[in-house]
Amino acid sequence: MKKFSIRLLTLCLSSSLLLLCSFSMYPPGPAEAKATQKSTWFWETPLIENATPEILDFASDQGVNVLYLQMNRDVRPEHYRKFIRLAGRQGIEVHVLGGAPNWALESERHRLETFIQWTAEYQASAAPDERFAGIHVDIEPHVLGEWKTNYDSVVKQWQNNVRYLVKEAHSLNLPIAADMTFWLHTYKLPDQSMTLSSWMIQQFDQIVIMAYRDSAQNIYNLAAAELAEADKYGKEALVAVETKSSNEGNYVTFFEEGTAFMEKELSKVTALAGGHASFSGTAVHEYRSWKELYGLNR
Repeated sequence: MKKFSIRLLTLCLSSSLLLLCSFSMYPPGPAEAKATQKSTWFWETPLIENATPEILDFASDQGVNVLYLQMNRDVRPEHYRKFIRLAGRQGIEVHVLGGAPNWALESERHRLETFIQWTAEYQASAAPDERFAGIHVDIEPHVLGEWKTNYDSVVKQWQNNVRYLVKEAHSLNLPIAADMTFWLHTYKLPDQSMTLSSWMIQQFDQIVIMAYRDSAQNIYNLAAAELAEADKYGKEALVAVETKSSNEGNYVTFFEEGTAFMEKELSKVTALAGGHASFSGTAVHEYRSWKELYGLNR
């Protein structure tokens, strides 16, 4: 009887080891191997003074785990500190947000310097659980007139300002991400050495591809080229969608379809993009229009 028990115990241990080994032989796929990020932009910073619980509850309910909060010098630091502290308790990181089309121009470098200085001073005065977890910039110089009339100069200035931002962000021990239009890979650097998107992707820690369409396949099709470039350079990439009404056409936004349909399409985007090593999640532009649209759907 004793020998039988030992033999049975040995057999059970062997079976358990075999089962564990079989799991280790089949690692999770790309979409399962890492945590998926879901982000949104928050531009109306003064709202955090009185509506922090409402903002964070909505974000949490929608699965948001990274929130881009615009730097606004008219909002006192204590409001930021409280907001970030409470966001952390709900599992939401807060990244400081800044940017404008003219941030690409060296004549506007002082705006970038102000942004970085404010961030540095804030980080130094805040407790660990009240600090920003990253920097996020939205710089879209293609809307400037100079983009068409003096492209080479604009791009060179943009490169210099990006170098400055990345250097300063890393000096603060913060990762830095940037929004990127889905067609940026169709433009080359002035010296024709590579696509403009490739260069930008190499500088930043993460990019957010603004693939603004209202169907999963079209969203993925627009994002695919820059996802592949991010794969090549070992960088993270999110795929973003729009909820605001657009005069460019109904196909650009989920404003007409609503949030329930959008969430279904985002799930499909995750499945389509999951084969890219760079794919790190999705982003929804932006908090206020998303919340308003959600309210209309209820």
